[in-house]
Amino acid sequence: MTDLSTIYMGLKLKNPIIVGASNMAGDLNMLKRLEQSGAAAIVYKTLFEEQIHLESAQMDDELSAYGEMNAEMINLHPRTQYAGPEAHLVNFRKAKESLSIPLIASLNCLDDDTWTEYARLLEKAGADGLELNFFYVPRDFEAEGYTIEEQQLEILRLIKSKVTIPVSVKLSSFYSNPLNIISRFDKAGASAVVLFNRLFEPEIDIDEIKHMVPFNLSHEGDHRLALRYAGLLFKHVKSSVCANTGIYSGNDVIKLLLAGADCVQVVSTLYKHKPEYISTLLAEIETWMVGKKFETVTDFKGKLSKANVKDPFIYKRAQYIDLLLNSQQILK
Repeated sequence: MTDLSTIYMGLKLKNPIIVGASNMAGDLNMLKRLEQSGAAAIVYKTLFEEQIHLESAQMDDELSAYGEMNAEMINLHPRTQYAGPEAHLVNFRKAKESLSIPLIASLNCLDDDTWTEYARLLEKAGADGLELNFFYVPRDFEAEGYTIEEQQLEILRLIKSKVTIPVSVKLSSFYSNPLNIISRFDKAGASAVVLFNRLFEPEIDIDEIKHMVPFNLSHEGDHRLALRYAGLLFKHVKSSVCANTGIYSGNDVIKLLLAGADCVQVVSTLYKHKPEYISTLLAEIETWMVGKKFETVTDFKGKLSKANVKDPFIYKRAQYIDLLLNSQQILK
């Protein structure tokens, strides 16, 4: 009988498929469907400090909208303080109580104090682990890359000193040397790294001549960058490695495990195929393992990593050169 279990950030999972952070987690019925379909763990939707500030400002605007209808009227409503992250925490607790699989919190903040405060609150709410969503868009031309990296490393160190649950970091691919920063996060105590954060990008409607916010799913094949880095990281870091973005099939999961990932996070394929598709992914993995006579994930994990392949150039630029040299044959 095949054993699909794996270890991720110190948590033993029944299989390598984690549902990544998304709005799906906001629906308790959806959470149960994901669990019943075979999800090994779920990352709850991200708590964004920036969203808390925005919602607080919107509430202030609404409460004061008619505050000066005449000279004697200052405010129609009593001064009310916005609840902050409490609504998120209440919903997180309900989600945790409804599940028997690990529920991982996701967090993105602006200030060091808020990072640590919210991390402690999420731990108290029952989080089995914490994913630091380092969604960062540079807006300062003077900010140096190394300074930004050090700030993120310090946030990790601060949170690790305040909570006892495992802490992972979800990173973008836009570091000048992802291997270097991942190694530094590993040494700073990250329990896991998630490769890679899918950033939302602005779009423009040229007919209306205005910005728009499209709901963009990842595409099949988008996992290849994560595959490359999983293959390079295998046996070089203590942190667990989780692949993310563009993972649509059981075959995609197998590829990433062969490269060296411990597990994967899926979202887009579930929006496209519904939560029950997780059972299809698991069946495809199990069928492949039986056919190849692998009894456990460990039997083949990292089998095609840089550490285990004979070709020293397979994860390097030589692939690109080879493609250019053979491009004419591909066109024929």
